[in-house]
Amino acid sequence: MSTDRRPTSIRTAARWILTPLIAFIAFVAWGFASPVGAGPDDDFHLASIWCANGGSIYCEPGSEWDTRVVSVGFKKPFCFVAQAEESAACQVGSWPKPGGETFETDRGNFYGEYPPVYYATMRLLAGPDVEVSAMTMRILNAALVVGLATALAALLPVARRRTLLWGWLVALVPLGMFIIPSNNPSGWALMGIGTAYLALLGWFETVGRRRWALGALYLVGVLMAAGARGDAAVYVIGATGIVMLLTIAKERSWLLGAILPAMGLIIAGVFFATSGQAVLATPDASGGSELSLSGQGVGLVDGSAGDDPVGRPTGFALAAYNLLMLPFVWTGVWGTWGLGWLDTMMPAVVPWAAAAAFIVVAFAGLGLMTWRKAISVAGVLAVLVVLPVYVLTVDHYMVGEHLQPRYLLPLITLLAFVLVTEPGGRLLRFTRIQTFAILGALVIANTIALHMNIRRYVTGADQQGPNLDAGAEWWWDGFVTGPSGLWIIGSLAFAGMLVLLWPELRRTDEVLQTVR
Repeated sequence: MSTDRRPTSIRTAARWILTPLIAFIAFVAWGFASPVGAGPDDDFHLASIWCANGGSIYCEPGSEWDTRVVSVGFKKPFCFVAQAEESAACQVGSWPKPGGETFETDRGNFYGEYPPVYYATMRLLAGPDVEVSAMTMRILNAALVVGLATALAALLPVARRRTLLWGWLVALVPLGMFIIPSNNPSGWALMGIGTAYLALLGWFETVGRRRWALGALYLVGVLMAAGARGDAAVYVIGATGIVMLLTIAKERSWLLGAILPAMGLIIAGVFFATSGQAVLATPDASGGSELSLSGQGVGLVDGSAGDDPVGRPTGFALAAYNLLMLPFVWTGVWGTWGLGWLDTMMPAVVPWAAAAAFIVVAFAGLGLMTWRKAISVAGVLAVLVVLPVYVLTVDHYMVGEHLQPRYLLPLITLLAFVLVTEPGGRLLRFTRIQTFAILGALVIANTIALHMNIRRYVTGADQQGPNLDAGAEWWWDGFVTGPSGLWIIGSLAFAGMLVLLWPELRRTDEVLQTVR
């Protein structure tokens, strides 16, 4: 009998080793698919990183308390922003050098708009070479998401691994794949909220050392989310409340266990109270201009709404318009909006495939409903409706302006996790064909989105064709492969990850009938 088990044990061990490695490659490929500065508001976030922890040779006090003197390399906008036909070649050689030209700016976290944890952590990797430092930060973020997910998979009850996998898979492509291995704190917000929800769920459903390890991961998730964005502090409070509702019991052990989420709520509350940035108040506290999506193009608009132009709806009419158009913001996480500065547009197959995968899994999750889960789903949906409509309407904006899908991505990811949370003894079931169709749609969406993102910066979107090396105007100096090679490696890594996860996603044995 032991001989029969040995091949299975070897295959299982191989999957535990290969899956994180291949997933890491898939995320790193996305990290190198765009140049430094391609992330939304990268001028703000990069300056904030280099000015954190007392600043550096690239950051000196300005003439005002809330300004700094930084290199012109951090000046907004970058030369390719809002110019989809412009490759990243225009910025070669423009990154800051010690003793180079400087300018004074208020574009940075100089007056506490954002919480300090993300910037302070990334500052530890900031060195004299901005490009090398920024890409090291992207690699770190890729390692973090894979490391956290792997730790959760090892510690969670077997029955909860499917919650972990299905929740992440249907919410990540393409915006999550872009934003996590970037220099934007929204990546930490996304990772932190997902980690906090899953770890706290495991905290209430496990015992012994695993429980304490999951408790530590929950606090890490809270610190990452609340320490990255003020609005993420509110989201992680909501995620904590949902888990407490899903697990609440009239038992002394549950009450004692509730001390941990109480600590998390305090931490998140302190970060929110001490941060000047929160989506509840303003969608983007980075100031200056914002990018507005209009049809298939992008344009810069003033960051303050000001007077309503003639012909724009106001009051109830504006609220009604935003409510009816709101799904356009939601679907932006699957590709109806552009990536980066909203100027890397996706072909229709990307949002169709990615959103279809989410919808299919979501409807299956709705079939496993309890009253607690119903309240949780309704609560997240209510926030996804009321929050963006309120923010847009009170600031006199219409859907497509100012408030971007990345602000709502953590909430949509939380919704995915809640939907695929399986009540004890009831399983989320798909046939082999259904599972293949869902995963196949995600592979198609990721493959095309990665190609389009690389194409945008290598030659500009005005050139097309499958060969990304042909006519390349920009690429990383000394990189191990060319643009086409990176695309192939990244696409195959993502597909290979799903192949390795197939047995776990299809698992329906008796082990899954309990969460302990």
